[in-house]
Amino acid sequence: MTESGRSDAPAHPTAWWSPADVLTAVRVPLAIAFVLLSDAGTRIAILALASATDFADGLVARRWGGSRLGAFLDPVADKLFMACAFGVVLFSGALSPLEIVGVLARDIAAAAAFAATALLGRPAAIPARLGGKAVTICQLLTIFAFLAGSALLRPLAWATAAVALYAIWDYHRVARRDQRPLGE
Repeated sequence: MTESGRSDAPAHPTAWWSPADVLTAVRVPLAIAFVLLSDAGTRIAILALASATDFADGLVARRWGGSRLGAFLDPVADKLFMACAFGVVLFSGALSPLEIVGVLARDIAAAAAFAATALLGRPAAIPARLGGKAVTICQLLTIFAFLAGSALLRPLAWATAAVALYAIWDYHRVARRDQRPLGE
């Protein structure tokens, strides 16, 4: 689940929708189902399906192009799924609120950055970076560890938080590097 839209979609998609958007949109009801259905096996299947649609929508977007809808919907669907999944983890008591914030730090920072740029009238998406993709994989592994009842849950959560802090730093570094002085 990417941090700011499909990394492989065209920089300025012109179509309103694309086939990839269907795959992206599937993650919204999956997020709701993850909360509502309490069986661990069912939640693992939902997690697998959400992960597969996230991977596949990028492939489809590369093949047939992205869209304006997808550029907006992809990060929303990703963050909604992670928020729902980690909400379940939080309410189970398996991780502390601080640990959940750490695991979701990259998503929180990306949402805050987007909101800030939107309020300034210059909304911008952050291109996907390797660190962000690593955070997503770590988040998925953390959710899986929770669902499997693994003793690795807490160590994975802390590792995910560390990777998230690196990703935030990396995004900030790239954003500052790519800033142009006014008038250029």
